[in-house]
Amino acid sequence: MADTDRRPTDEYRPEMDGEIHEKTYDGFVEFTTLSTLVVMCWVLALALGGIKGAWIAAIVYVVLSSAAGAIGALSRSIAWKAPAAVFALMILHFLVV
Repeated sequence: MADTDRRPTDEYRPEMDGEIHEKTYDGFVEFTTLSTLVVMCWVLALALGGIKGAWIAAIVYVVLSSAAGAIGALSRSIAWKAPAAVFALMILHFLVV
């Protein structure tokens, strides 16, 4: 039977997890921001194709935003800036076409 009466012992102290917890949380926030921007690009690409009829441009933007998301995930200095730039370009294209 499982031991449900667990108490902290001398081997475990909550303050030992502080730094690791902060790094994990920061990584989660970065990933969430990055993935949200990429999905926003995909939704805008669907709007560009569906409303404006520019399906070829929509496909190019989906590929471009996916590559920007991958680059942003690999480089912490670029992070969310790469898909945000693609998103801005897509908004400009959507307004002009």
